[in-house]
Amino acid sequence: MDTPSVKRKIESDEDEDDMPLMARKKPKKEKKEKSEKKKKKRAAEDEEDWDRPVKKEKKIKKEKDSIKSENSVMESPKKGGRKKKEEEQQEVWKWWEEEKKDDGKKWKFLEHKGPVFAPPYEPLPDSIKFFYDGKEMKLSQEAEEVASFYAKMLDHDYTTKETFNNNFFKDWRKVMIDSEKAKIKDLRKCNFKQMHAYFMDIAEKNRNRTKEEKQALKEKNEALIKEYGFCIIDGHKEKIGNFKIEPPGLFRGRGEHPKMGMLKRRVEAEDIIINCSHDSKIPQPPPGHCWKEVRHDDNVTWLASWTENVQNQVKYIMLNPSSKLKGEKDWQKYETARRLHKCIDKIRTEYWEDWKSKEMRIRQRAVALYFIDKLALRAGNEKDEDQADTVGCCSLRVEHISLHEKKDGKEYVVVFDFLGKDSIRYYNEVPVEKRVFKNLQLFMEHKSPGDDLFDRLNTAIMNKHLNELMEGLTAKVFRTYNASWTLQQQLDKLTNPDDTVAEKILSYNRANRAVAILCNHQRSVPKGHEKSMEKLKEKIDAKKEAIKDAERQVKDAGKDAKHGSVKEKTVYDKKKKMLQRLKDQLIKLEIQETDRDENKTIALDALECEA
Repeated sequence: MDTPSVKRKIESDEDEDDMPLMARKKPKKEKKEKSEKKKKKRAAEDEEDWDRPVKKEKKIKKEKDSIKSENSVMESPKKGGRKKKEEEQQEVWKWWEEEKKDDGKKWKFLEHKGPVFAPPYEPLPDSIKFFYDGKEMKLSQEAEEVASFYAKMLDHDYTTKETFNNNFFKDWRKVMIDSEKAKIKDLRKCNFKQMHAYFMDIAEKNRNRTKEEKQALKEKNEALIKEYGFCIIDGHKEKIGNFKIEPPGLFRGRGEHPKMGMLKRRVEAEDIIINCSHDSKIPQPPPGHCWKEVRHDDNVTWLASWTENVQNQVKYIMLNPSSKLKGEKDWQKYETARRLHKCIDKIRTEYWEDWKSKEMRIRQRAVALYFIDKLALRAGNEKDEDQADTVGCCSLRVEHISLHEKKDGKEYVVVFDFLGKDSIRYYNEVPVEKRVFKNLQLFMEHKSPGDDLFDRLNTAIMNKHLNELMEGLTAKVFRTYNASWTLQQQLDKLTNPDDTVAEKILSYNRANRAVAILCNHQRSVPKGHEKSMEKLKEKIDAKKEAIKDAERQVKDAGKDAKHGSVKEKTVYDKKKKMLQRLKDQLIKLEIQETDRDENKTIALDALECEA
């Protein structure tokens, strides 16, 4: 658990590689000759290798040329352009070295451009038809837009689920005009095939964009980031994390979510609350629109907020994880976890003793705390009737666990099976201490499957007790602490200082996966996983063939060099280096294959909120 500066570690490797190259200055002739050699060299190598730094070399060359050009015109009128470029480079704000204040204020000055809204809907071409009950039918624009959301997902597993289809059809009918409602009454009679084929064709064209098209898109995105992707906070330029509003579509959810298929409506300026300084330039809404509200609340860290319509949750535009506001929040989280580390043994001793308490409420609290600590379970909250039937530790029901005095050679095993956060199934077979097992038997006596396991405990009682044990302690802090501890233990176990960078990355991801398993961060296998693995396998096979060919060339060159000239010996050395480079590339590809396969059911991106 380090300071937030750890989040910037990735850039350092590239900086170390670039500096020596940029520092060298060679005569133009030598550079030209070297360039020709590079072209021949690249032609001999496999251009599809995932890790070959061809683009990086081009970038370095451009930077070298740019530096030479700038040095030659230092006294020309263009020097202002260089100064501007230097000013645009993001500064390093060492906010963690500044004096901390406990007044609750997050900033003194905050200015930004507001969010970027989703582009408007583009109607389908007249040649793309929708059919109902075998007959062509022209849809109104709003109904067509919502139908397009479903058409895009026609080959997805979601559209085979009854809940998804029922929710979609119900919300789709809400946006239909009266004549459409009167006619379209059965989703099974709807034919979206032409629409689906149209969107698949667009997706394929996007994947096969030309180099020029990709460059134009890149420049467009960079211009958007430059304008909307940064804010000014207390005199410093900070990057915004998510400045784009999510486009409308169909809600998917995770697991078997009861609201899957519902329409996520388009977010307009009238839904948005803007937060900025009194003395800042207030963001302008799109023409013809106005903000829901403009606030100047310096006690919060968000820049804009709105309430999404499916789960009625408040969404925020926040700063990038590397920013001061996000970094301070993370730092506080880890500092709290560090404080827990100092008293964790005492807390554990206490709840072990409480397993023998004469009061049932204390026993239940102690057993629940044991599971929160040992299994990184969430505490759990009360749910409304229209929400998914998800539970946490304190809201477990009798039906969610089963007890086995002996299972698979282990004694006193508790089997957990319930829906956790985001309707993700939690299944775990856990060996426990005998006293915990006996207490669970006691808690389950004379209860029905739908009864609360911990009937004398709730989340509020648990959180109050945790705060009494240590100020600021919550179930979330236990998750952060145990996630961080697991990561450190796995890194110590898996990392070999002599490993290559690719091998170290694999070890790091494996350590992260151990944390993801602890925190139940699962996902279904991505739809494109199998195809992606096939392409990677093709690259590996092609690399092996290239190695065979290179080995033959090395063997032949070795014979020529044995009694040959200096030139032939030089050729032999080059071919040996080429062979070694191909072998290194093969190792990296094989490591990547292992990493992808091991990661197919783990949601590593969800770990940011835990450790």
